Amino acid sequence: MARQVRCPRPGGAVPIHTHVGACRPKPCTGGIQTFLVVLLACAAARGQEPKQTPPKDLTNASIEDLMNVEVTSASKKEQKLSQIPAAVLVITQEDIRRSGATNIPDVLRMVPGLDVAQVNGSTWAIGSRGFNQQFSNKLLVMIDGRIVYTPNFAGVYWDTLDLPLEDIERIEVIRGPGGSIWGANAVNGVIGIFTKSAKDTQGGLTDAVGGSNVQGSGTVQYGGDLAHGTKYRAYAKYFNLYHQRDFAGEANGADGWHMLRGGFRTDSTLTPKDSLTLEGDLYAGREGELGLFLPSITSPSLVPLAEEINLSGGFIQGTWQHQYSGKSESTLQASLTRYTRRDPLEPETRDTIDLDYHQHFAWKKRHDLVWGLGYHETSDEIGGSLTVSFNPPSRSLQVFNAFIEDEIALVPDRVYFTIGTKLEHNDYTGFEVMPTARVTWTPSTRHTLWAAVSKALRAPSRNDTNLVVNLGSTTDSGGNLVLTRFSGNPNSQDERLIAYEAGYRTEVTKQLSLDIAAYFNDYDDLQTTEPGTPFFEPLPAPAHQVQPFTFKNLAYGESHGFEIAASWQVAKRWQIKPGFAFANEHVHLERQSLDTTTVNFVEGSAPDHMLQLRSHLELPRRVSWDLSAYYQDALTNQGIPGNIRVPSQMRLDTGATWIAGEHFSVSLVGQNLLMDHRLEFADVFGSMQSGQLRRSAYVKLTWKF
Repeated sequence: MARQVRCPRPGGAVPIHTHVGACRPKPCTGGIQTFLVVLLACAAARGQEPKQTPPKDLTNASIEDLMNVEVTSASKKEQKLSQIPAAVLVITQEDIRRSGATNIPDVLRMVPGLDVAQVNGSTWAIGSRGFNQQFSNKLLVMIDGRIVYTPNFAGVYWDTLDLPLEDIERIEVIRGPGGSIWGANAVNGVIGIFTKSAKDTQGGLTDAVGGSNVQGSGTVQYGGDLAHGTKYRAYAKYFNLYHQRDFAGEANGADGWHMLRGGFRTDSTLTPKDSLTLEGDLYAGREGELGLFLPSITSPSLVPLAEEINLSGGFIQGTWQHQYSGKSESTLQASLTRYTRRDPLEPETRDTIDLDYHQHFAWKKRHDLVWGLGYHETSDEIGGSLTVSFNPPSRSLQVFNAFIEDEIALVPDRVYFTIGTKLEHNDYTGFEVMPTARVTWTPSTRHTLWAAVSKALRAPSRNDTNLVVNLGSTTDSGGNLVLTRFSGNPNSQDERLIAYEAGYRTEVTKQLSLDIAAYFNDYDDLQTTEPGTPFFEPLPAPAHQVQPFTFKNLAYGESHGFEIAASWQVAKRWQIKPGFAFANEHVHLERQSLDTTTVNFVEGSAPDHMLQLRSHLELPRRVSWDLSAYYQDALTNQGIPGNIRVPSQMRLDTGATWIAGEHFSVSLVGQNLLMDHRLEFADVFGSMQSGQLRRSAYVKLTWKF
C-alpha cells in the first residue's frame, strides 16, 4: 500500500507508509481471551441440526425480488431494501461474479456516488459523496460487523482486505451518514461486507487466474461438517500482481505485490434459539512502492526511493445470536485483531479489541426498537526515523459507546418515523452525541419516499494528534538553513456534519426499477494546515531554523448532489444497470486561517459528474457476456501544493464466461481497455507515489466439487 507520509493536507491524512515484519506478542485482556475460549468450546459442542434453507438465488431474480433483499447495515436489524430511509445499494454475489473484478475496490466501482480511484498497484482512494482522498477518513468499512479502519489515520488499508470474492454474500453500501448506529467516522458513507454462511459453501472450490496484471492467483477452499449442527469452511489464497507504470507512464512503477492468506469460518446451531459463528484469518505479503526519505537535514525535499514493504496480520471473531421470540433477538460479538506493517520510515504494530452487543425487539404494536452497547480498545507501537516519527511512539486508546433507535409506525404499512442516537466517548474529544431522524412513506408497494436529518463526526486520529514529519529544507536570504516540519495537534477536534437527505424508490414496471437520492451536507470544524512561529534547533546537526506547521479546525463547507441508480430488464436474457452521480463541494476558511492548500485539495480531489452503464447478456450454449463502462470528470489541484490535473476519462471492462458443466467454468476478462495506461488519482505527494494503470486481461478457471 502506498506509504503515507502525513503531510499538511485537509482531512488529516498524511500518508506514512508502514512495512510489516515480525511482531512481538503483547498480552491482551484476560476477560476477552476467556470469552473467546468459551465460544470455541461452544462451537465444538454438539447441537441440533439447523434447518437447511437454501440461499436465495438472485441470478435470475425479478426486480421485485431485488428490491426486497434484506439489509442490516442501516440499523443493525433486517429490513427490506425498498423500505429503508437511506441511500442504499446492495451488491450481490452475482453482481460480483459478473463484474470481472479481482479485488473489493474494483467491485465497489458499480455504486453511483462512490468514487473509487486507484493510486498505484496496491493503493486506492475511495470516498462517498465527494471529499475523496488517499486513505479517505470519512468512510466506515466493516466485514461481518467488524470495523476495519485503522486509528492511525481513520482510513482503510484496502490492500489487506483480499478475502475470496466467491465467499462474499453481499456488500451493502450506504451513501450518507451512519453515525447514529456506527459512531464516529461513518460520516459520508458506510460499507458493510457480509460473507456467506459456512452451510452455503459446502464442498470444494478451486480457481486459478493468470494474465498480464494478475500474473498468478489461486484459491483452494473446502467446506463440510465438523459435528452435528456445525458447518465449516477453510480456504487458502495466493496472488502475485505485476507492477503498474510510473507517474510519467514510461517505466516500472515498482509497485508489484504478492500475498498469501488463509482463513476459516464455522456456523453452529447450539440450541433452537442460539447460533454461534466463529471466523478468522491470517495473511502475509510484500508490496513494492516508492518510499519517501529525507537523507539528511540539508535535503531540499523528500526523495523517492523504491522499496518493498512487508505486511502481516490476522483476526479472530465470535458472534453469538439468541432468539428470544419471533419479535426479539440479540447479538453479542467479540473480535481480536493484530497487524504489522514495517518500513524504514514508520514500522507499525497494532492490537485491537472490539466488543459489541445489541438487541432488537418489538414493543407494543407500533414500536420496533434496537439498542446496544460497545467497547473498542486499540494499542500501537510505531517506530520512527529522521523523516517521520510519532510523539509518543506508543499509545492505547479506548472508545465506549451506546445507541438506541426506535422505528414508529405512525400509519402501519404506510408511514414510519425513525429516531435514534449514538452516544460515544473517545480519549481525544470526550463525549459526543450523533442523532438522526428519518421518515418513510410507502403510498403503495411499488413506491417509497423517505427523508432524513442526521449528525455525524470524524474523530481525530493518531496522525492528526501525534505525527511529526520533516518535509525538507531551504536556505533563507541570510544563508541560514530552514527545515519545514509538520507536527500533529494534540488538541485536534472532531470534524462535524449535519446532513439533509431525501430519496425515492419505485418499480416503474416489472422490468424497470429506479432509485433516486439527493442530499445537502453542512460541514463544520474541517481540518486545515496552519503555520506556526519559527524556532531555532541545534540538533541534529547542522543547526537550523524550523518552520512549523500543524493541524487546526479552521474550515467549514457544504456539499450537495444526487445519485440515480436503475435496473432495466430489457429482454429475458439482457439486463442493463445505468447510474449517474453529481457531487459538488465548497470549502471556506475562517478569517484567522492562513492555510493555502485545503480548499483546492478538497474541491479538486473528487469528480463532479460520474456516469456508468453495466450490461449483462445471456448467450446460447451457456455463455454470458458482461460489459461495464465508467466515466468521470477531471480532477484538479491534486497533490500538494495542488499542481496536478487528472483528465476526465472513461474506463471499459468486459468479460465472457462459459459454464462448461455443472461444476466447471471459464472466464476471459479485459480491464482498462480504452488506453494502454492512464493516471486515475494522484497521491498527496503528487508524482512521488502515483502510478498509471495498465490495460490488462486475464483468464480464470473455476472448479467446484
